[in-house]
Amino acid sequence: MKKMGILVLKILGMILGIIILYIILGFFIPFIQVSEKSDGQKKEIPIYIYTNGVHTDIVMPVKNDLQDWSLKIPFSNTISKRTTYKFIGIGWGDKGFYLDTPTWADLKFSTAIKAAFWMSESAMHCTYYETISKGDDCKEIMISREQYKKLVKFIEDKFDTDQNGKCILIPTNAVYGDNDAFYDAKGKYSFLNTCNTWANNGLKAAGQKAALWTPSDYGIFLHYK
Repeated sequence: MKKMGILVLKILGMILGIIILYIILGFFIPFIQVSEKSDGQKKEIPIYIYTNGVHTDIVMPVKNDLQDWSLKIPFSNTISKRTTYKFIGIGWGDKGFYLDTPTWADLKFSTAIKAAFWMSESAMHCTYYETISKGDDCKEIMISREQYKKLVKFIEDKFDTDQNGKCILIPTNAVYGDNDAFYDAKGKYSFLNTCNTWANNGLKAAGQKAALWTPSDYGIFLHYK
């Protein structure tokens, strides 16, 4: 019994050590900045990074001459079905987190465990907006046309599609409002690859300032104060 007790304490100590190390790395590594990569073109397309306190979305114009998101993410898949939205926010993350955890107060232990250890599926959360209000939780970034093309490809590549190449809607009542919908996505969420890690990688793909790595929205926004 004594040996078993010592083994349990060692295991608990290792788990605690990993958690502490993760918190430390998650706080300090984001300060290492990946610099913006200019392509020499005019920065004429506005995009935004927006956080609800848990998830970071990349917000873009619904339509311009390079991309029409409403063709891939139909307005009709939202409760409102309005066609007057001007912006769309897209984020990737754990399906359980998205459908069951709109805020940290809603987080369940089972959801956290599944998400942390590659045990559940992922989803894309797509939200339409009439207007965008810039603030501490929403930062505007101007990018070039070529950078926008790279960002669009990065985002599109994360959507799971059916045999006809269409994005797969997730039927659910767990939407956050009348202007959003969820879609199946590729990849597995984990404590090393979070929704905020994905958004941060999207900024890298578009040649924008980003953290070297971050599991949190904090790590993204500290470079856009």
